[in-house]
Amino acid sequence: MNSIVNHIWLLLSHKSFLWILLFINILGTVYGYDWYMWQLEMTEPIYWIFVPDSPTASLFFSLAIIGWLIGRNFKLIEALALITLVKYGLWAVVMNLLTLYETGSIGWVGWMLIGSHFAMAVQAVLYSPLYRFKFRHIVIAGIWTLHNDVIDYVFKQMPIYYDLMKHMQQIGYFTFWLSVACIALAYVLWMKREKREII
Repeated sequence: MNSIVNHIWLLLSHKSFLWILLFINILGTVYGYDWYMWQLEMTEPIYWIFVPDSPTASLFFSLAIIGWLIGRNFKLIEALALITLVKYGLWAVVMNLLTLYETGSIGWVGWMLIGSHFAMAVQAVLYSPLYRFKFRHIVIAGIWTLHNDVIDYVFKQMPIYYDLMKHMQQIGYFTFWLSVACIALAYVLWMKREKREII
């Protein structure tokens, strides 16, 4: 079993595969920013950086991949990638499923978003052996993530799902605890790596 896992990891961490993964994430990032253009057009410029959450998360991961390809670790970027990819990947899955519950249908685009965003969260965890971020990077990434929640749900800049706007208070509460869970995940992964390095 370990042999199979090792072979799979060798494939996933091979530079050729990382180039493919980078290409896919860049495409997803561009698509994501384009998806948010209509909301950005009605948003004050001061909030622009906080609106397209998912594509910014995949941008962080793309930059992390570039680092691995050139033999470097952009540690803060890695912490941001892990926390935000898992957070917004799972968040979008839940929002689309909630939309399905509310409306009875989300169409092929909705299912595509569920699949692609779930894959975002999976890849963030899957590549955790390559991360080299430290505790301070988790703190900075955690502050960024929670600050983004404040901008989204206090200053009303959250991604717009028209069918779900009546649930914004509950969604904001859920999002806050999802952020906390993702920050905790980064901390657990960091602690496990620290213990292995000590041993």
